[in-house]
Amino acid sequence: QVQPVESGGGLVQPGGSLRLSCTVSGFTFSSFVMKWYRQTPGKERELVARITRFGARSNYADFVKGRFTISRDNSKNTVYLQMNSLKLEDTAVYYCNADAEDLYGPGSNYWGRGTQVTVLL
Repeated sequence: QVQPVESGGGLVQPGGSLRLSCTVSGFTFSSFVMKWYRQTPGKERELVARITRFGARSNYADFVKGRFTISRDNSKNTVYLQMNSLKLEDTAVYYCNADAEDLYGPGSNYWGRGTQVTVLL
């Protein structure tokens, strides 16, 4: 089975930094477009960042541009989200998503269980 597993969440002060990691086991990692989402209670899950299968292109939501960086290391089966200049409103559960639907069709999409990021004084 394909199982993304997130790590690196925690408690941080405004202006601080965290690096999230997501490791995917059970399949060839380069098969996946990797994405980070986040969700706060009362809001829909929203896309934070996306990186293509070999890291050629990255996309970011407007609310994180200039602060967050997505990257991947296919040799380690891992995608990262470097989060700098954190704001209170960045508090959320962050989810990793592995998407191979372009290659293998509907259903080839896998979610991690999430990692909590809390920004506060």
